[in-house]
Amino acid sequence: MKSAPTVEVRTGTRLRGSVVLFMSLAAALGTSATYPLQPAIADVADSLGAPMTAIGLALACGPIGYMAGLALLVPLVDRFPPGRVIAAQFGVLAIALAVSAGIGGAWQLGLTAAVIGACSAVGAGLSSVAGRLAAPERRATTLGIVTAGISAGILAGRIVGGWLADEIGWRAMLLTFAAASALIAGWCLLALPDAPGGGGRGYLATLRSLPGLLVRNATLRVAAGAGALWFFAFCAVWAGLAVALSAPPFSYSAERIGLYALAGLAGILATRIAGNWTDRVGARRVIRFGLALAGIAALVAGFTLTSTRTTLICLALFDAGLFAAQVANQSTVLAIDPAAPARFNSAYMLVYFVGGSLGTAFGAAAVEWFGWAGTMVITAVAIGAAAVIVTRTRIAA
Repeated sequence: MKSAPTVEVRTGTRLRGSVVLFMSLAAALGTSATYPLQPAIADVADSLGAPMTAIGLALACGPIGYMAGLALLVPLVDRFPPGRVIAAQFGVLAIALAVSAGIGGAWQLGLTAAVIGACSAVGAGLSSVAGRLAAPERRATTLGIVTAGISAGILAGRIVGGWLADEIGWRAMLLTFAAASALIAGWCLLALPDAPGGGGRGYLATLRSLPGLLVRNATLRVAAGAGALWFFAFCAVWAGLAVALSAPPFSYSAERIGLYALAGLAGILATRIAGNWTDRVGARRVIRFGLALAGIAALVAGFTLTSTRTTLICLALFDAGLFAAQVANQSTVLAIDPAAPARFNSAYMLVYFVGGSLGTAFGAAAVEWFGWAGTMVITAVAIGAAAVIVTRTRIAA
């Protein structure tokens, strides 16, 4: 029997703490689904008898699908009951993961990776629901909890996926993720609210409105531009780090390089703290502090790569600063239209993700062009530019 609804349509009814924690868990699992095959790319290529480059291109369809999900699926949580929308996405995600476990070629993997990527945008959908239904005075705190789940998913997807692939094989690993997604799909129907948003516009009209939102709304435009700059820096650092550590004089293995990602745990903690702080002192202060912390950490890390301990500390502070800025920045986006925030969040995340994609491509090449120190200086400049955008405007309150 279905439990009593945790959120009602009545004004003033808000999310319970247990539901917010579940949303964080669901966001973690949904986000992680894009990453588990990355550590096992060599095993997948060997199993399918395909070149590594072909498998790499197939997995690259995941981010393309994710961008499609941001544009096409995230706005649905305002148009239809979010519990059903998110449950349907997890259901399709479970099917796509299960199909991926049985594929026999790289092109098939590319198709399923695109579907998985699109459905993994559930994290952005859940953050939109959190922004709409959280009490205004606790909006950033609630968003911080859900964002912590997204951050954990990015980290855990690679770590858990690599471990399970070694223990039970990559196909069985995907089936495990599929079973977990199916379980969460059923849980979403019971736990998430049935109340649609109050946007008052059709789905196609919402999609057509996304580009115009950036043109007409200064708050969204500033938040998206600044966020894209620091996500560019974030992805450039982590892509460049892998290149720097795999080359002489380090020549680290992929497993050892992957362990550096554990520094991202500090970022997960920072999202919760940043949410509380944003509700108390305002978004602009949190963003400026986070960017200052990340910029300084990037500059120091550029000249301390030979010291593993110092590098890990710098990476932890770097992630913490940028994750804190992201929570505060996104809270301003979700507050633009509290009754129907998903379309604003969708537009914001699209620009944000474009910045990250450019950063990933840049970081991998920049280490060869400018060296590790030069790459980190450039990323610090990008963070500084984001700080200038936020400081010179009176948008992020």
